[in-house]
Amino acid sequence: MTRSAVDFARMPTLGDIARYHAEQRPDALALVFEGRETTFADFHRGSDRAASALAAEGLKKGQRIAYFGKNSDHYFELLFGAAKLGVVMTPIGWRLSPAEVAYIVQDAEAPLLFVGPEVIGQVPAVLGELTAKPKVVAPGIIAMEPGEGGYPTYEAWRDAAPADFAPPAITPEDVAVQLYTSGTTGRPKGAMLTHKNILGGRQAAAEAGLEWNTWGPDDISLVAMPVAHIGGTGWGIVGLMNGAKGVVAREFDPMKVLDYIEHDRVSKMFMVPAALQIVVRQPRAQTVDFSRLKYILYGASPIPLDLLRECMTVFGCGFVQQYGMTETCGTIVYLPPEDHDPAGNPRMRAAGVPMPGVEIKIIDEAGKAVPPGVVGEVATRSVANMPGYWKLPDATASTIDAEGWLRTGDAGYLDQDGYLFIHDRVKDMIISGAENIYPAEVESAVYGHPAVAEVAVIGVPDEKWGEAVKAVVALKPGVEADAEDIIAFARTRIAGFKAPKSVDFIEALPRNASGKILRRELREPYWAGRERRVN
Repeated sequence: MTRSAVDFARMPTLGDIARYHAEQRPDALALVFEGRETTFADFHRGSDRAASALAAEGLKKGQRIAYFGKNSDHYFELLFGAAKLGVVMTPIGWRLSPAEVAYIVQDAEAPLLFVGPEVIGQVPAVLGELTAKPKVVAPGIIAMEPGEGGYPTYEAWRDAAPADFAPPAITPEDVAVQLYTSGTTGRPKGAMLTHKNILGGRQAAAEAGLEWNTWGPDDISLVAMPVAHIGGTGWGIVGLMNGAKGVVAREFDPMKVLDYIEHDRVSKMFMVPAALQIVVRQPRAQTVDFSRLKYILYGASPIPLDLLRECMTVFGCGFVQQYGMTETCGTIVYLPPEDHDPAGNPRMRAAGVPMPGVEIKIIDEAGKAVPPGVVGEVATRSVANMPGYWKLPDATASTIDAEGWLRTGDAGYLDQDGYLFIHDRVKDMIISGAENIYPAEVESAVYGHPAVAEVAVIGVPDEKWGEAVKAVVALKPGVEADAEDIIAFARTRIAGFKAPKSVDFIEALPRNASGKILRRELREPYWAGRERRVN
């Protein structure tokens, strides 16, 4: 099978992906998980059976189910089974607390909660946090694997359902997945993603013939990012849509990632920069055979140029930066391999150019487009834009305008060639002495210091300038450095007013499950007791 042989027009919904590839290549492997192999024929039958089991539970089109656990091949089978019934999958991050899990289960009004073995012990605490709401049914619990708790297992539950399943009419406009935003500020919001959102942009990109996005029958994908995030669920769907074998990693483990690359002959994978840094710093990474690896796609947070150079040297494959967000089903802008230069070039600091069918513009506070080179908020319009947030019409209206433009909350600018450069989240911008300073730019300057392993830059109160730039640094093991040395190093790379005025040292930066730095947590001690978090 070649790329041109894949008829994307026959796959307008997730369920159609399973049907199509079961017909075209039934015996080819769809998923591999810890020794368990699933062919495309098996995947189609299993997802049909899951849909039948959900129907037997009384689930109707438009209802939500929740999945709380680490990555699994059964998660994707359940996701596609739910999609065939018109039921919406709501995956929940396994690192969340019982109270946070309960909030999402309750907000999604999910009558069924599927639980991975790693978190089965948290179920009583989750149920204890649920309050009685008219639209909430106390969730039934299905264990994804045998274990403690006495709950029915997924396979037993699935196989007890009738083998024959008559699917209802599903349209591309139906919601398929509900992903909750990280909730670094306030309560998490459920971003509703339709079949068309998830597949439309990806199919347009596949048909555009971009070399890095072309898949063949010998391609093997590594699904290592958490399925509770678009980088996990979305990447898994991409491989299945293209008929490639997906190696599902239960969780991100740097040593196992190297095993997958070497022994499972992985050719493509997606990782966040924090994960890439951990993998490339493993001593064994210097001896692994990466010749099978074609492309590494990376994104979800800025990557320092020095780290990117290091990864390009060690892995020796093509690199493609991906910029997007949950609300856009992931990637809307990409930086192609040809713009990656180990010697460095201006475009390596860019997020890239729009994906096929994606529009990008930069707007000011009034929502008006600004000229190239002027920093403003990034707005986007494409088939991948979500229809809105679940049960939050005001939040939806403030994010997506009447013409379909979605405000990303990111600050950036377009250059004369249409390349998008991201500075940072709009809310993270530091204003010092009336100058706008974007943390990502300062972090990139500090990161190159030979003693620095990780760095996050925040704004702290300053009586003279309003806010001052502070770097929070984690040093490499066994290496020492002082604040003045790091500040002096940064001043050789960026303007003096942007360089940190102070440096705090920390063992490790706080991050959420998707690898993003929790700046709010770092900022809080410095702003405690103040009515506003700006100065």
